[in-house]
Amino acid sequence: MPEENLVSPEMAERLERLRLLGRRLAQRKAELVVAAGEDIGAPATIAGIEVDLAADYLNTMAEELPHVAGKAPYGTVAAIFPYDAAPVMLARVGGSALLGGNRFRFSCSSQTPRTASVLQEVVAPVPEVELVTGLDNKEFGRRAVADPEVRVLFISGGGEVGAIYAQEAAHFDKLFFAGPSGLPPAILFRDAPLERAATFVVRRAFLNGGQYCTTIKRVYIPREIYERAKDLILARMPEIKVGDPRDPETWIGPIKVERTRVLLDRALAALKHPRFLWPFQQNGEWQGPFLVEVEDPPDVELFGPFLALVPVATEEEAVARVLKSRYPFLAAWFGTPPPGAREALTAAFGMTYDNPDFLFTPLRLPFGGKGESGWILENRNGELRRRDGAFIYSAELVRPFPAG
Repeated sequence: MPEENLVSPEMAERLERLRLLGRRLAQRKAELVVAAGEDIGAPATIAGIEVDLAADYLNTMAEELPHVAGKAPYGTVAAIFPYDAAPVMLARVGGSALLGGNRFRFSCSSQTPRTASVLQEVVAPVPEVELVTGLDNKEFGRRAVADPEVRVLFISGGGEVGAIYAQEAAHFDKLFFAGPSGLPPAILFRDAPLERAATFVVRRAFLNGGQYCTTIKRVYIPREIYERAKDLILARMPEIKVGDPRDPETWIGPIKVERTRVLLDRALAALKHPRFLWPFQQNGEWQGPFLVEVEDPPDVELFGPFLALVPVATEEEAVARVLKSRYPFLAAWFGTPPPGAREALTAAFGMTYDNPDFLFTPLRLPFGGKGESGWILENRNGELRRRDGAFIYSAELVRPFPAG
């Protein structure tokens, strides 16, 4: 990593602007936590960690300098934020855009007006960053398409959203789509450290009410270890408290976004012969936690507090079933994959977690799915090229050729 005192004055100024954003996020942490709870029911503890992660990421952007050295900015990078983790989105997309010398223009989800109000004050001293308010996401997107200064657009959402914007890709130099993650799977192989694996899958399934694209939604477990694994998972369920988002022990607050509740309803209705393993709520905004044993979970778009335990005959069967995922966004595993499985899973999915040991996904890990779960369209001399897989934000938000 280059020493910061060796960078150009221009780059040093960019880094100082990024640290300023980091400091201002940290200073407004309490307000952002309250806003997230009021907007989407995000638990206070979880919302606070989001702000901490975002601020730390911005304060340490010098680590990203090798990705932008000698490269040219695109101009204006625009982004439509999802309703979850707005501070993290500001850090990862906005911070990377600024590091590369771009201007950054963004719109928050219509579900998060209070969060948007605080973030508008956070970014106010940084002239290169503009939070656009007063427009819904569709209108913001239309204006981004029509504005020749916007060279890069970052969007997320369901598959239908990606299809709409893909038709407009020729208006940009680069179009990012972070699509549906489906039901991200985990596999417990025979030699898996079951206590650690059980802790991970329960916490990752119900973190923030399962309202992250990286939350685990189904776990494939060979029958020879299934009962032990299930008992350990059940032993960890009492910590998954549903309640007031202001309570520091809450994992699942009210699920305030209607589309999330609709996706939950569809997924639950699609279950064949489910056996629910834990008491749950399903009353308006109060949903879950849904812990279910099922032979074949549906391959659908899903957000929310849901985890399916799937017994399988062999490790090889688990891998084969996971590889059929319609949304190859993320896969995790514990233990030692059988021969060839690690390579097959890594090739199939955008992100893979090999015996992970974290609660929140580290922000500097590459991000992105494959197939229907996400893609990048690049305009090269009038020819659109599609690629997918995990990427590093700062490396993508500069032109792939030297400045000048």
